[in-house]
Amino acid sequence: MIVCGETGSGKTTQLPKILLELGRGVAGMIGHTQPRRIAARSVAARIASELASPLGHAVGYKVRFSDRISPDTYIKVMTDGILLAETQGDRLLRAYDTLIIDEAHERSLNIDFLLGYVKELLARRPDLKLIVTSATIDAERFSRHFGGAPVIEVSGRVYPVEVRYRPRRSSLTPAPLHPSPPPLSRAERGGSRSPSPFGRRAWDEGRERGDSRCRCPVRQLHEDR
Repeated sequence: MIVCGETGSGKTTQLPKILLELGRGVAGMIGHTQPRRIAARSVAARIASELASPLGHAVGYKVRFSDRISPDTYIKVMTDGILLAETQGDRLLRAYDTLIIDEAHERSLNIDFLLGYVKELLARRPDLKLIVTSATIDAERFSRHFGGAPVIEVSGRVYPVEVRYRPRRSSLTPAPLHPSPPPLSRAERGGSRSPSPFGRRAWDEGRERGDSRCRCPVRQLHEDR
């Protein structure tokens, strides 16, 4: 079977659960391949979470240098290279009763070898079920490769997108400019010390009140002396 579904349609996470409800995974595991290791781990964790099962029990994964498979595993998520390597010890892939080859459109060497190998294997194992999934697959071409396999198209969800543009700089209203307080001399600053922030605050408050005689406390202190 060829499943052509848009990104976000749920073909990666929902197909294994549907196969479980149909009774697959009993005579053998449901093998689910992913092109990358991080994808295999994340997909296995997602399916295990949806099934409310600990990772490594009903759902497990196997990638290079990491194996979370148990005798009670029904769904085994792995990289396509792992499945291809298993054909050396199990040429008929008796450990599986269903195979899902996901992201077949990437057409890596491992995926191409698997598609050719499984095509010859289906003639020797009529009980083995194969599902090829992808988002941008040439469904008719893959269907002809597997002798006229049925094609199922799954539509995805479309969410509204609102586009907002930032206004141009020329249309922005410039902030009003305020005159800065007059600088204090070194004597008024009391030597080399920095001016007190309270003096600047007093000058700003006086300017806002319209008091032209407002002076900083430091300057007023010196004049009183």
